[in-house]
Formats: sequence, structure tokens, C-alpha cells
Amino acid sequence: MRAVPPVLPTYDHTDFDLRELVAAKNRHVVSVCLPARNEESTVGAIVSSIKAALVDGCGLVDEILVVDDHSTDRTASVATAAGARVVSAAAVLPAHGDGHGKGAAMWKSLAEARGDLIVWCDADVIGFEPHFVTGLLGPLLTDPHTGFVKGYYERPSPESGDRGGRVTELVARPMLALLFPHLSSVVQPLSGEYAGRRELLEQLSFVEGYGVDIAMLIDIADRFGTDVIAQVDLGTRIHRNRPLDELSPQATAVIQTMLSRASRPERAVATLYRPGLDPIDVEVVERPPLASIRLETAAGRGLAAPSATESAATEQQFRPNTQVRHRAIRSSVSTGNGISGVSMSATQSNEPQPGRRPGRPASTHRLAELVVHLTERIKKKVTKK
Repeated sequence: MRAVPPVLPTYDHTDFDLRELVAAKNRHVVSVCLPARNEESTVGAIVSSIKAALVDGCGLVDEILVVDDHSTDRTASVATAAGARVVSAAAVLPAHGDGHGKGAAMWKSLAEARGDLIVWCDADVIGFEPHFVTGLLGPLLTDPHTGFVKGYYERPSPESGDRGGRVTELVARPMLALLFPHLSSVVQPLSGEYAGRRELLEQLSFVEGYGVDIAMLIDIADRFGTDVIAQVDLGTRIHRNRPLDELSPQATAVIQTMLSRASRPERAVATLYRPGLDPIDVEVVERPPLASIRLETAAGRGLAAPSATESAATEQQFRPNTQVRHRAIRSSVSTGNGISGVSMSATQSNEPQPGRRPGRPASTHRLAELVVHLTERIKKKVTKK
């Protein structure tokens, strides 16, 4: 039996012409957000590249926002000099924490940004090109049904034989295959370049640390379905290749996050012990959906809170039925045992159910039901023979 994951709409950044994107922008406001901590060597060039080509050059991007996540170097001053609007993570929604970690900085950038289309890029990329932004915006501007776009790329390394992406290949991809097979076709699940519509993003909780990238992907697929997700080939991406002792806490956070999304029991705090290094406590902490604190967020941006009609329209766009949704898990089964392909549809309710994590659809639970169903059918066939 082989499960067939949904094939996501997949593009190349060259599929999108800059002039056509500017024409399709219409009344959208685009914010490019860079969460950054101690990135003075790269953040200036990234901001300058976006500003010259996409802000001053054609007006596709309306603002470049850098959220300084407690840097101890000149990240903030370098980004400001290059033309970005820079805010301190600690100064945004301070009642909800001071903003340590990539995910917390992203959450605060969503609260602070003016745009209805949000593009996130990592601030440690070497040789950044504006097509990273246009590639991510392309599906959002040309397809109104696309709500989230994930970037992927080649990651060459200066070290021979090491192409990077070690946490992806050793942790994220195997765990997706085991726990979330419907996302197995995502080329780069941990990429830091992605974009989405505000009305969708504000309904998500944000994991504070390294787990934010995978959590956002899983949560969007579980809540809105994989059909709102697209992916784009962004070409080649070069960034700092981190040593293994920096990657093991990241891998631990990714594992913790994925287990929590799979309704598997996980330790609230995992202590990572490594020979010759100090122990590190890794904890998955989440920020609430910005929609749940919408009044405070809107006041902070100087905007009126959305009306009930606008909120209902948002729900209708991304969740056609907010009470019950149906998803099919399709499996192609070899005809060698006399069993044809099976299609099962699982009814999912938003009400908490026994044994399932409230508010999170249990994709793995439905997959297990499918496996049991097929096993029983095989047994019956064997018994008859």
C-alpha cells in the first residue's frame, strides 16, 4: 500500500513577470518582513536590494520591516541606513512578551506590518536577489485561492559534498513521512522564505523559536487544507552553514513541534545533553493568534477593528464550512492481492474529541483509521482464499 500525497501547485520564480505582478497588485499592500538577530553583515544588502528593485524601482513592495530580535551588534542601524523601517521586538505588543526567538519576531512583525500580503525572508542570506520576493508574491497575486506560498531552493555549501539542509533531511522530512504524509511533497519544509495573506496568518498561533516554520506549514494544511498552499522554486540560496552544535537545539525544537501537532505526548521542556557542551533546555512556547487580540493589534496599527461582516467573509474564503469539513485520504493499493484503490472521507468537527488535542485536526488519527480499514479487508481476502 502506498499513500499518495497531494501534489501542491508548484511554480518557478521565472513564471512571474514583474510588470504583470505590479499590474495585478491593484489595492494590495505588500510588506516584506525580516526577523533578524545579529545579522549586520547581511541585512543591509538584503534591504538595499529589495528597496532598489521593488520599492523605488516599481512600487511592488510598500514597506520593508526589520524586527530586531535583541541583537547585540549593529543590525538595527545597518538596516535603517539601508532603508528599512526597524522596530525592536521588545517594543511590539509588550504585554504579550518581549519577543525572543525567530517565531516571536515573526509574530510581532505580522502585528506591526501594514500589509495585507506578508512576505518573510531570512536575514542571513548571502547574495540575496529580488526574485525571492517576486517569486513568493506571484501565486498570491495571480490566484485568489492561494493563501500561503512556501519557497524552496538549492543550498550549495562551501564544503564539498555538503549541500546543507541537514535538519530537513535527517529530521523534518522523515517525520513528515511518518506523521504528516499529506505534506510529503513539500520540497523545503523548513525554508525561511514564505508569504501569506494576513487574514489567514492572523488565525494561526506562532511557535516562538525554531519550530515556527514547520508549525505554520502543518497548521495551515490542517486548518485550511493543502489546496491553499503553493510552493515556488527560488533558485539558489546561500547562507551561513551552521555547525552541528547549533543545529541540534533546532532539530530538537522541530521534533517537539511536530509531535505536538501530531497529538503525540511530548515533554514540555526537553533538556539537550551533548558531550563537552552545556545542557540546553528546549521548550515549545506559542504566541496566540493575532485574531484573538485583534482589537489591541488594530489599535497599535491605528486601524479600526474589522466588522463582523468582514470577519465572516474571511472565514468563508478560507473555510467554506466552519462547522464541518470533509477530507479524503486516498491510497493506491496494489491489485496483486485483489484489492482495488480505496478512498475514505473523514468528517472533522471543530468540537474537541476525546483523545485528540482540542483545536487541532488529527491527520495521523485519520490515517491510522485508514490503515486499520485496509488491514481488515486484506485479512478477509486471505481468509476467503
